[in-house]
Amino acid sequence: MASKTYIEDIQRTLYDIREEDRSIYKTSAGLSEEIIRDISARKNDPQWMLDFRLKSLEIYNSMPLPTWGPDISALNMDEITTYVQPDAHIVGSWEEVPSEIKSTFDRLGIPEAEKKSLAGVGAQYDSEVVYHNVQKDLLTQGVIYTDFESAVHEHEDIVREFFMTLVPPKDHKFAALHGAVWSGGSFVYVPEGVELKLPLQSYFRLNAAGAGQFEHTLIILEKNSSLHFIEGCSAPKYSVTNLHAGCVELFVREGARLRYSTIENWSRNMMNLNTKRALVEKNGLVEWISGSFGSHVSMLYPCSILHGEGARCEFTGVTFAARGQNLDTGASVIHVAPHTSANINTKTISKSGGSATYRSAVKVTKNAHHSKCSVNCDSLMLDDESRSDTVPTMDIEAGESDIGHEAKIGRISDDAIFYLTSRGIDENEARAMIVRGFVEPIAKELPLEYAVEMNRLINLELEGAR
Repeated sequence: MASKTYIEDIQRTLYDIREEDRSIYKTSAGLSEEIIRDISARKNDPQWMLDFRLKSLEIYNSMPLPTWGPDISALNMDEITTYVQPDAHIVGSWEEVPSEIKSTFDRLGIPEAEKKSLAGVGAQYDSEVVYHNVQKDLLTQGVIYTDFESAVHEHEDIVREFFMTLVPPKDHKFAALHGAVWSGGSFVYVPEGVELKLPLQSYFRLNAAGAGQFEHTLIILEKNSSLHFIEGCSAPKYSVTNLHAGCVELFVREGARLRYSTIENWSRNMMNLNTKRALVEKNGLVEWISGSFGSHVSMLYPCSILHGEGARCEFTGVTFAARGQNLDTGASVIHVAPHTSANINTKTISKSGGSATYRSAVKVTKNAHHSKCSVNCDSLMLDDESRSDTVPTMDIEAGESDIGHEAKIGRISDDAIFYLTSRGIDENEARAMIVRGFVEPIAKELPLEYAVEMNRLINLELEGAR
């Protein structure tokens, strides 16, 4: 390997700080009907939700592991604890959050971000939401932002109508797992015509070793409303496997606009098998801003179903894979109605033997005439050990459609380093400049002014390029 193009791995010291496990209850490791009934009883689920969980468990047991993508055969559910209850209950004041839990969120900058630029914040620790707060003026406008367990009881009719209809348990094995053991998450409802000026943010922290996190996020935007929702995730590193199999369902009604920004910043022992999907009605817009960092294995492909005429999707993503990481990420779009449009723009970086795969699926149904979709994926390999792959799939059934795909894969070169250093730029800074320039089109879309943790993570990645 050429020394000039070597990029050191990042130091995740901030994110790898772990608190002592002071959980007050854990289910036994593994999956069984008894465990599902235990989780459901502790959450005081209505009968229909218990029935849903048990049916999902049946589906999970009947389905095989995926036979494509990264190898996840090392995942042993008999060793995963699916529910960890922290020594805390949900409160609306940071001062009431137990000090050892609050200190974690303080280091991540969440309370400070709430003071400066957020209309509401939810914070989950292991399997339960421990903090939730929303500005009072949103409540007067009819906005609902609460933890998902509360929504099941307080807005049961809405939850029952929409829960796991976009991502049914039969979709894949880990959707079924989620349906059986989900815990925590967020519920957002924005009434017709209401436009939120400031974002809402939910942050998910998994502290326990050998555990899984299975939060459920359900967002419903009524006609001509708008929202920016920010999601952050992180976990400290352990020597045992942790699992993340959350689920996100987004319903964007006619003329509504939703921006969903996420940084997946799990530790290097995490298997991240998350599922996200949006249904967009007439003239609606969904914008995905997605960053995939950390984790040992990721399989993440946010899907947009453009269901109404003129519906639009914009997807912007960056994936950074280093030693010991196999990150398989991308996006999918299903054009169901005419005159729908989508733009997918991604950047992947691999270094130190990491593997980054961009995987996409674009489908245009026979009724979706005059649809447009542009897919652009750029990959940068920072050394000769790393790997980058592009796996696009396109299924076009309608004529008069405009569909395009462009992919570029390259390496950081000694010539570029020499050019910059010959003009007086320090060699380390030259490397960083190349990486920053590559991700700049993506980084500028991240809500850095709102998500302090996102900003810090991007900077850490760039510091690792010095």
